[in-house]
Amino acid sequence: MELVTLRDILPRAQREHYAVGAFNFNGYEDAAGIQLGAEQARSPVILMASQGACQYIGLYETVGIVQGLAKHSKVPVCLHLDHATDCDFIKEAIRAGFSSVMIDASAKEYEANIRESKAIAGFARDYNCSVEAELGKVGGKEDNVVVEDRTAAFTVPSDVPRYVEETGIDALAIAFGSVHGFYKSEPKLDFDRLEAVLKLTSCPIVLHGGTGIPIADIQRCISMGLAKVNVGTELKAAFSNTLRRMCAELPAEEFDPRKFLKPVKAAAAAIVRDKLEAFGSAGKA
Repeated sequence: MELVTLRDILPRAQREHYAVGAFNFNGYEDAAGIQLGAEQARSPVILMASQGACQYIGLYETVGIVQGLAKHSKVPVCLHLDHATDCDFIKEAIRAGFSSVMIDASAKEYEANIRESKAIAGFARDYNCSVEAELGKVGGKEDNVVVEDRTAAFTVPSDVPRYVEETGIDALAIAFGSVHGFYKSEPKLDFDRLEAVLKLTSCPIVLHGGTGIPIADIQRCISMGLAKVNVGTELKAAFSNTLRRMCAELPAEEFDPRKFLKPVKAAAAAIVRDKLEAFGSAGKA
């Protein structure tokens, strides 16, 4: 199966009030686990690699891993570049074969954000690649993108219609109370702000910082029309904790890397399967 774009999977999610899960990976094991979890749930899935993850794995190697997983997949797979700020890098990722990218120009002023996001959307169109952008500033740390609490800014709903129309993007990440990374206190989502945005645009809306938000709150957002939920930190923690556990459990004379890494794949699959069921996309492949 060929890689799909956000345009292929998010409009149906909007219509039927479920969300497609987007999951960050940093190597083969967690990527394969994400794919396995999606197949177990019979759900479309978005595999996300940050700019830093691509630089660690290798940009073309990242594409090769996911294209290989998608080739015999029973479910639609989208390969998405997450939170990229370098436009030259984004263009190279599009040329390399990413089926979707996120241009994060949210740190810039409104007009500059529009110009930069519009330029990437125009470039991506020639490659049948979808584009997500961000309006407002989601707090926390995501790879090399750090937004302190004092500078985080909620999305202004009235800014959304012009932004979507002029940029030509396919999905919009908004800031309405979520943060990247583990939460230091109970997250408080601004449901009224989300509702206002949803009334002003038909563009699929994305929730970033899905780790740690109560499932009931995420499901409320989905019932309102949210179409994509990003989860990253939870998978990183599962990867690291599983490796630590295997190092403690396996005998000192065990040197087969597969014995240590196979449980990582299973741990990622379990998280992804449960999330997709909670997001309502199970059985929608």
